[in-house]
Amino acid sequence: MFKQVELKYDFNALEPHIDELTMVTHYTKHHAAYTNNLNAALEKSPELADKSIEDIFTSLADIADEAQKNAIRNNGGGFYNHNLYFSTLSPNAGGEPDGKLSEQIKKDFGSFDALKERLSQAAATRFGSGWAWLSVNKDGALQVSSSPNQDNPIMETKGEWVPILGIDVWEHAYYLKYKNLRADYIKSFFEVLDWKEVASNYKNARNR
Repeated sequence: MFKQVELKYDFNALEPHIDELTMVTHYTKHHAAYTNNLNAALEKSPELADKSIEDIFTSLADIADEAQKNAIRNNGGGFYNHNLYFSTLSPNAGGEPDGKLSEQIKKDFGSFDALKERLSQAAATRFGSGWAWLSVNKDGALQVSSSPNQDNPIMETKGEWVPILGIDVWEHAYYLKYKNLRADYIKSFFEVLDWKEVASNYKNARNR
């Protein structure tokens, strides 16, 4: 059974950048529903019971029933994507990454500011609901992309690229505070983004 990531901070800890009501609604309603619905869907696919969520994503094409495939894809994505999102937020965050991740950012994007600009653009221009991603491949290279709905790079590349940072641009992630001003939310997101956690994700993904 898959479980939501446990938050390391209180629901109001990300104020004023992400408000308490949004956090409560996002985590206890939306994320919880995706997690519960994923577990319910997997009860109908016992052959997937011992697989990791990443392995399930890479083998979605093997699920013959389209309704079942969509249920696992959508709810599995909602579960995984939000686990990544919430785990990379912190009240003691912001700033810039250092170490290996910083070096790779400069190699692939030229500078940290250039990366922020690329991520912000990917998030701002994602039509409708979806995500912007910073992902890594087995060689340690980084790329910025975006996905619709609850899709992610693991699904889209069959595991070639693994996300280490995700910006949720579904309206439920920001609309209570920012209304239609998605760009303001994206700017605030970087104020509570824990680059140490992202760097840990980068290291783990490279060693997979």
